[in-house]
Amino acid sequence: MDGLILVYKPKGMTSHDIVIRIRIILGIKKVGHFGTLDPLATGLLLVAVGKATRLFPFYLHSAKTYEGRIRLGIATDTYDSEGKPVSKESKRYPEENFLLENMKTFRGEIEQVPPPYSAKKYKGEALYKRVRSRKEYKLKSNKVIIHYFRLKNYCPPYMDFDVKCSSGTYIRSIAQDLGQKLGCGAHLDQLERTEIGEYHISKSYTLEKIEKMFSLGQASQFFHPIEDLLPELPKIVVNDSTASLVRSGSYFFPDSVSVSFSSDEDATSEHVKKPDIFRIFDSHGKLLAFATKKAGNNSLHPFLVFDSKNTSL
Repeated sequence: MDGLILVYKPKGMTSHDIVIRIRIILGIKKVGHFGTLDPLATGLLLVAVGKATRLFPFYLHSAKTYEGRIRLGIATDTYDSEGKPVSKESKRYPEENFLLENMKTFRGEIEQVPPPYSAKKYKGEALYKRVRSRKEYKLKSNKVIIHYFRLKNYCPPYMDFDVKCSSGTYIRSIAQDLGQKLGCGAHLDQLERTEIGEYHISKSYTLEKIEKMFSLGQASQFFHPIEDLLPELPKIVVNDSTASLVRSGSYFFPDSVSVSFSSDEDATSEHVKKPDIFRIFDSHGKLLAFATKKAGNNSLHPFLVFDSKNTSL
């Protein structure tokens, strides 16, 4: 099995816990995920199986959408409800207009410092491990993009929101920074991821449902084959002789191929746009490789081979 599964992650499980469960259910070792969710958070997790794990770079920059709740009045050391309070509780909650004005500052490209209790690496070690071991560390800010940060409901001390942001954005840091701007402190109380790129939570399945469907031979209901992934990249179908060149990673010329595009080729994709990258298929519909154009002679070079005669992938 090579492809993608849209899993609904419940509260309390780590993203790695989900990967382990999928390995057990499918009986496949090569499983990974595209984008960590904190144990506190719920929602959509993209789990790659088999050769699809090699597609991580293409999903790295997918925008993500969340719905959540921020608790105003108190900040914590983890920036969420599982942490210890780092200040006295304040009940001087802001007026809604003042809250909205400050939320506007979290739009566009912003600088953001990751939470100290996070899996982000510092000198090769996860930050949360350094913090717990009381080792020194110095956090640097990163540039992230906030497409929108909207208030859905305000009932102090709680504010419900939704946010669309670039990969690498920490919603806990948004809550922490907003609390500082408001002067009352804040932390993330609840969070659910609803979208990653074009994938929506409505198409995800719980682990229990996935296990049941797989046992009944209904894997096709939750499994997205690798041949169906990244449809925004042009599709090239090659003949048998050219397929042999592709499998060996050799250059080939597009004089014996046919090119087709997805029906929504002009639609804006959340993936990184790579118009010079092509998906190469054999005449039987099997994905062979990803190839890119070689400058100067119009040949194509398979740089990511999935179906190879020489290697076990």
